[in-house]
Amino acid sequence: MEQYIIEGGTPLKGEVTISGAKNAALGIIAGAIMTDEDVLIENIPNVNDINVMLEAISEIGAEVDRIDAHTVRINGGSIKTLDVKDEYMRRIRASYYFIGALLGRYHNACVPLPGGCEIGARPIDQHIKGFRAMGAKIDISGGSLYAKAESLNGAHIYFDMVTVGATINVMLAATLAPGKTIIENAAREPHIVDVANFLNSMGANIKGAGTDIIRIKGVNKLHGTEYSIIPDQIEAGTFMCMAAATRGDILIKNVIPKHLESITAKLLEMGNEVMEFDDEVRVIGAASQRHTDIKTLPYPGFPTDMQPQITVALSLAEGISVVTESIFENRFKYVDELIRMGASIRVEGNVAVICGIKTFTGAAISVPDLRAGAALVTAALQAKGRSALEGIGFIKRGYEDFDKKIASLGGKITYISD
Repeated sequence: MEQYIIEGGTPLKGEVTISGAKNAALGIIAGAIMTDEDVLIENIPNVNDINVMLEAISEIGAEVDRIDAHTVRINGGSIKTLDVKDEYMRRIRASYYFIGALLGRYHNACVPLPGGCEIGARPIDQHIKGFRAMGAKIDISGGSLYAKAESLNGAHIYFDMVTVGATINVMLAATLAPGKTIIENAAREPHIVDVANFLNSMGANIKGAGTDIIRIKGVNKLHGTEYSIIPDQIEAGTFMCMAAATRGDILIKNVIPKHLESITAKLLEMGNEVMEFDDEVRVIGAASQRHTDIKTLPYPGFPTDMQPQITVALSLAEGISVVTESIFENRFKYVDELIRMGASIRVEGNVAVICGIKTFTGAAISVPDLRAGAALVTAALQAKGRSALEGIGFIKRGYEDFDKKIASLGGKITYISD
């Protein structure tokens, strides 16, 4: 069993460097197998989800050369099967990116249905809608999705809802589909732009990424490239909330401040100090912080992946705050653990009403999912006394060297494995 043992009560101070964006890297790794030439990817985060993804493409025959912890060379010219059977793939949501990549290149794919954190339904109906519009036949049986097409062709696709996964997946498939593909109501997250930029560096013709209309002109083939992944917006936001919650002072390096604007705005509303530089932000947690209201929305709105972390910070602010979750229906599962630590939170459906307290108290708590895990670590770092966190495997899925980075900021955190 893996645990974090945390002695709380110490403000985090110092500098921390943010790793590459996990969500961008997952789509980029899938896209890398769409050419027979070498693809060199830099600034990949060394986290479990990425390692599983690399193992999976190796299993289907791609050459994977892990040059160092943050650099990998991939060559998809040796792929020998289009059936992704790796059981580990069922544990991560991004398994479905193989559908778009393999369908786009080979017009055939068999991929396990996605897993990941249990924070709510992750329907893939919009993915299927896009693939079918392009001419693919889709069948789901035995826990896997089978996609096949005599030929793929460009299509006009309107998503019924904003969806990051389907936007990336259809973009992958459309890259090599003859004709023009138009994706309307597309997601606009920074990692959508990063995946599009990566594919364009391989010879794709994608325009409009970062807006709600993406236009793709299919090309005959893709070529090798060298590409560096953007910094992780959510990891950066997590340390921003840690500075606020612990009343600390953290300089967060290797970031794109524009990607953090919604988080910065809320921390400023609460009375914290946020200073932006070219590729850094500094957050100084105010001794006394104000309540505010938050609603999660697709980018550029407040990210759902930051909702648990900001809820911890708001639990320590004066007055009553209201957090509305509009993306996932089960994202408040961690609240019971915060209540065990002394939080005053009432959840009604997709709304959490938070009454500020002075401090958390240490407790034995269990991590229910990735971002909730980061939030519970934040609470434990502020808490009076000792906390023991179980289920930290969720955290290791998306945060690189989390305990080491926290310890470098003065946090009293110990990793235990037995």
